[in-house]
Amino acid sequence: MSEHVLGIDIGGTGVKAAVVDTENGVLITPKIKYPTPKPSHPSAVMSVVNKLIDDNDWRGKPIGCGLPSIIRNNVVYSAANIDKTWMNVNMDELFAREIGQDAFFINDADAAGIAEMTHGQGRGVEGTVLMLTLGTGIGSGLFRDQALIPNTEFGHLEHKKSIWEHYASNSARERKELSWSEWGSELNEYLNHIDLLLSPDLVILGGGVSKKFAKYQSFLDAPFEIVPASMLNNAGIIGAAMNASKSVLV
Repeated sequence: MSEHVLGIDIGGTGVKAAVVDTENGVLITPKIKYPTPKPSHPSAVMSVVNKLIDDNDWRGKPIGCGLPSIIRNNVVYSAANIDKTWMNVNMDELFAREIGQDAFFINDADAAGIAEMTHGQGRGVEGTVLMLTLGTGIGSGLFRDQALIPNTEFGHLEHKKSIWEHYASNSARERKELSWSEWGSELNEYLNHIDLLLSPDLVILGGGVSKKFAKYQSFLDAPFEIVPASMLNNAGIIGAAMNASKSVLV
């Protein structure tokens, strides 16, 4: 098991990375973030990943990578908030070709959930816990008695004529110029819909908007505990590194 791993979090608006102490769940180098290229096709994003690896002098060392996609057997099966050319990309082959080394891959919200369940708000919590990352879209990481149920996409549940992440994500708040009360009401409706499906014991809110929790907390009245991620927007980096650390021998 490797204690120090470079965690990379590929998102719809930004690509960020830091070296992580996976045993303690903390960043040990400053987080570096670059805008996600437009268009965000695989080769363009890999050029940013290459830069982040060089920024951290991390060639030939363990890397964990989170993506806003369903990942099965290291193949991308969804691309809601990145370029559609990511569909069916084999990440092992992509990294070998564009980066020149191996890495370990996971859905970004699952990664954030792993971090929070191990070192954060979900530590020691039994029952049903849902991690929601509120950013460009809504990512979801579902846990039952601490075990991950991977690749859920609860942000893509149908709502009105679209899907929920087009109403309750942070990008929806910004795009529609909603007040915190207006957006908090949208988010609350979404959380109550989630309650009908999962009856969670705890929901952890992550993503960039987690640090603003106090601004919308009073508008949330779903029948379960709701807390902001203790690692805020770093949870995805930390969890991606932790996922890799389980498989790396040094």
